[in-house]
This record gives sequence, structure tokens and C-alpha cells, in this order.
Amino acid sequence: MEETTNRLVDLLDRAGVRATWFAVGWVADRHPRLIQQLREAGHEIGSHSYIHQKVYELGPDAFRRDLTRSLAAIASAGGDAVTAFRAPEWSINARAPWALEILVREGVRTDASMAPVKLVGETSFPRYPHRRSTPAGPIGEVPPLVADRWGQVLPIGWGWALRMSSPARVLAAIDQANAAGRPAVLTVHPWELDPDPPQVRLPLRLRFAHYFRLDGFAERLGEVVRGAAFGPIREMRPISAEL
Repeated sequence: MEETTNRLVDLLDRAGVRATWFAVGWVADRHPRLIQQLREAGHEIGSHSYIHQKVYELGPDAFRRDLTRSLAAIASAGGDAVTAFRAPEWSINARAPWALEILVREGVRTDASMAPVKLVGETSFPRYPHRRSTPAGPIGEVPPLVADRWGQVLPIGWGWALRMSSPARVLAAIDQANAAGRPAVLTVHPWELDPDPPQVRLPLRLRFAHYFRLDGFAERLGEVVRGAAFGPIREMRPISAEL
């Protein structure tokens, strides 16, 4: 974990990029120095839950407990309050709309969990940053970058679709979003930069998602981060559009 995190930190540092790192609380408890190093390098730290379980599988009460435990773990490791969250596997969707209210009540101001793709979310979800109303107050929602290809909405900003796409295609999608006045949010995992990833037996769908085109991804990602202007979510201009 430390090796792959440092690989990604170095890649971003060489490009002069600061990012938002969504940390799992279980990891923060066991590797607090990693959280401290990320903060010292100027990165924003958000929560990616405590045990990395889908929100809709937890239910409201267990999700609140998991969230508060993750916030405490990250704050203890790094010191600052956490105000950004991303759910494991984009699991704040039509099956867990109640989660946004819980986030607001626990001090989270920005969520990045609602993917506008069919596999994990809904294609009807907005593709642009917007504010969502909850009984506890509004919350900013920051969706990941998607693109229309082959009659489908593909997650070009993360996972297998990002690894599959050439840097030129990704940068073109970023330019298209920026031209429409929208930021393009990309998500990567440190393990995707592992030059010798452990081989785990997985169902075919999960094996594809985890291992497809890992070879050379670090080099392709480097071209992308050097080819556009990036920053952490906290530096995004205020979100005004509301749903």
C-alpha cells in the first residue's frame, strides 16, 4: 500500500498536481503516516468509508456508524476535519438516497458518489457538479467524467474505461467538458500503478474491472495529468446548480 501510494504521489508531484485523496478509515488507522504525508504534500483528504462496504448494503444506521468511524480515523491520522466523501463502488444511488442527509448531518459538504452510468448508478444522474437538497441542508455532488461511445455511457474518468482509453481521447473528453463550463473529475486507485499486482481469483466481471489494461497505465496517466489543469475538489468553483 505504501509503495503504490508513493508511486501515485510522485506521478502527481512531477506534474505539479494536487488532488483529493479519498481514504478508507481502516487504512488510516493502520497507516497514519500516509495520511500525514498526503496532507503535507498539499493534497485534500476525504473519506472513502471505514470498511469499504456498499452504502445500500449497510443501511442508514450502519452507514452512519461506518461514516463517523472513518471521519474520526482520518482526522486522528491527519488532524483536519473531513468534508468530502466518496462511497465505495459509487453506492449512493437510487438504492440509498437517504445517505446524503446522513453525510450532511455529519459535516460532509461535498459528495462524489453518484455515477451517471448504468452499471453502478443511473444514466439520468447529472454529469455536472450540482447541489442536492436534503432534510438536513444542501450538499454538493461532484460526478465522475463519463463519455458516450458505442451507444453507451462509459466511465472514461475511472477504472477500466480510463485505462482502456488513449491519453488523447481522455484529454479530448476533458476539453469537451471544460468547454461546456464543467470540470472533469478523474478517479484512480494507487493499486492501478502497481507494476506487479497480486493475482487474485475473481469472477470474470470483477477480474476484467481490476486487471484490464493495467500494463502501461502509469505512463498513460502521466500524459493525462500533464496535459490538462487539475486540482483538488476543494478548489472547484462554488456549485450553484441545484436539484
